[in-house]
Amino acid sequence: MSGWNVIVIGGGHAGLEAAWAAAKFARTALLVGNPATVGRMPCNPAVGGPGKSQLVFEVQALGGLMGRLADETAIHTRVLNASKGPAVQSLRVQNERDAYAERAQDVIFGHPGIEIVRGEAADLEPDGRGGWFVVTTDGRRLAARSVVVAAGTFLRGVTWYGRQSRAEGRQGEPPARFLSQPLARAGHRLKRYKTGTPPRVRADSVRFANLLEIPADPQPRGFTGQPGPRAAESPTWQTHTTAETHRLIGENLHESPMYAGDIEGLGPRYCPSIEDKVVRFAHHDRHLLFVEPDGVQTSEVYLQGFSSSLPPRLQDALVRTLPGFERAVIQRYAYAVEYDVVDSTELTLNLESRLLPGVFTAGQINGTSGYEEAAAQGLVAGTAAARRALGLEEHQVSRETGYIGVMLDDLVFKGSDEPYRMMTSRVEHRLLVRQDNADERMTGLGQRLGLVGESTARTVAEKYARVEAGVQALHRQRVNGQPADALLRRPEFTLADVEALGAVLPPLGEGEREAVEIRVKYAGYIERAERQLQAEAKGSELSLDGVDFAALGSLSNEAREKLTRARPSTVGQAARVPGVRHADISALLVHLRQARSVSREI
Repeated sequence: MSGWNVIVIGGGHAGLEAAWAAAKFARTALLVGNPATVGRMPCNPAVGGPGKSQLVFEVQALGGLMGRLADETAIHTRVLNASKGPAVQSLRVQNERDAYAERAQDVIFGHPGIEIVRGEAADLEPDGRGGWFVVTTDGRRLAARSVVVAAGTFLRGVTWYGRQSRAEGRQGEPPARFLSQPLARAGHRLKRYKTGTPPRVRADSVRFANLLEIPADPQPRGFTGQPGPRAAESPTWQTHTTAETHRLIGENLHESPMYAGDIEGLGPRYCPSIEDKVVRFAHHDRHLLFVEPDGVQTSEVYLQGFSSSLPPRLQDALVRTLPGFERAVIQRYAYAVEYDVVDSTELTLNLESRLLPGVFTAGQINGTSGYEEAAAQGLVAGTAAARRALGLEEHQVSRETGYIGVMLDDLVFKGSDEPYRMMTSRVEHRLLVRQDNADERMTGLGQRLGLVGESTARTVAEKYARVEAGVQALHRQRVNGQPADALLRRPEFTLADVEALGAVLPPLGEGEREAVEIRVKYAGYIERAERQLQAEAKGSELSLDGVDFAALGSLSNEAREKLTRARPSTVGQAARVPGVRHADISALLVHLRQARSVSREI
């Protein structure tokens, strides 16, 4: 093939979703160094969790791939925060690591619209006609209208084992040696970030009887609504650090490349290394660790919460201080990885470079962490790249739409000074954008983007018609002299309790029953949140198109500089730009009112 509509560089979670989305309506190539690594889970073998499951449910509703792969290879599922309100309940799915990658490769390699091209990208060159050449290290010039760079932790990647380092994108895999150069040449400000991974321990060397067992939920849940056949097959476990663990770390901090000053990259504050935990939280005498299997018949377990860059000989001693790990044998050692990222404030909300039109970036290259964040970005970038290549209208996911919109808005208008992690606390109106209603919120957008078919959209519409019928049925009926919906709003009552007292509902599926209960029980809170959102929208949706921020003397110097650089399209976006103060927003509103008054006079 002489050229493609879209070339996606990288086969991690961002690259997978980008290729999957683009190939729904555009000729797509996936450029990877080694096809055997496509879909690999280099860190924890799990998908979801607080703030992250909401992203996966939204990706699923938009026609994405991650939820399907997670469900098909699940070996343990749990709903976290199940005792709390629906706004923060989050599904976490433990996966069989090898099966996840194998299933991802089956889907991607078998897709007729995706061509796998093996090679390393060395340069990006404009073709003079609005498209791009991806130049490989062996001299090939691969032509495309749009390019998605999903390079993960590979841009000038360096792994650290103690004070020793080597050029790697992750353990045993070569880095992307040259791709930082065209980005920097175009004017992108590149930053160095750092992340890490825990050791993998031989399962037959662990005394599981000495660990706290965490069973899977007896009724498995899934992102697709159809949990996999093995979704409750394995438990996970819990252990903790000890005083001896902390003593060894404290005595050997000089062997950590981060504390010794060897690593310049900024690490994740919300997922710190075990060295960081011991230093920063010295008042804690123990830290919980989660022991996660790599599969049902696995030879390895993963020590979640024990990432480290200390040298291997110290890791052996440290791991053996943990209850249940007294005879542990490490099969793969923990390491830190340092890599280049772009400044995400130099991107559009569709993750297109403002300096290289037609080039999109997705995943950890944008300064994020986590499989789920990467997948969501990949879907957005791949879709936008394909629509740009075909000359189709582009759409943006707004902040109010859900978690994906919040993440994009944060990255573009706030940026990050550490690996960005999605959390429920980042979402202002999280009661309105729960994991359970992601299909209701996002499927229509997926259909408009060409990612979701008419039959899927119709199925979702019919589901919520039944949910509304259930809500209305409770509203019409009286139980024990009270409206049934009023009774359900009492904290001590569940939907099953109200039915036991005589309320009758139309036929509903399990997910539909849950939706009815949430809508009725939290009706007052939901209505209040909707009113607040509408009030905020009146001012925040005012357009800033055509406003010359640099010429507005009423703005502070910092605001003029930051707004000129970020180029927000609405007042709401401007308010989220770091360095823009409330007084600057007031000045913008005054300017808009004056401009509107002059326009009416003309």
